[in-house]
Amino acid sequence: MEVILRKDVDNLGFADDVVTVKNGYGRNYLIPQGFGILATPSAKKVLAENLKQRAHREQKLIDDANKLAEVLKALEIKISSKSGDAGKLFGSVNNADVAEAIAKEGQSLEKKFITVAGGNVKRAGKYTAKVRLHRSVVIDLPFEVVGE
Repeated sequence: MEVILRKDVDNLGFADDVVTVKNGYGRNYLIPQGFGILATPSAKKVLAENLKQRAHREQKLIDDANKLAEVLKALEIKISSKSGDAGKLFGSVNNADVAEAIAKEGQSLEKKFITVAGGNVKRAGKYTAKVRLHRSVVIDLPFEVVGE
């Protein structure tokens, strides 16, 4: 029996995959639980059309993310923080501080899409953060922490 999955199912497949399963598994579990629908020819045509439209939208999102990546790479981000002797900071700099510094430069990003290596920066210096703009667009964003 062929089933089109509506949701991700462990050890079986991801959403919108057409999978072959045993009749009882499909009839008694996948379809009643809403994890899949029967893969009739008309359902396959609808799925193909939806995937085609999604591919166009996805390409537009990737293009927008690449444009934003070019803008972000051109920025010079400096984050100032109070520091003690030898450049050690009072407190730390994390992804929220990087997101705030990017917002001051005119670009808005959510802090959950920014990953600072090690989670926190506790010394002044130059560092890089990974910024995920899209599933397939991840950039390294250099920033500098300066002590006051």
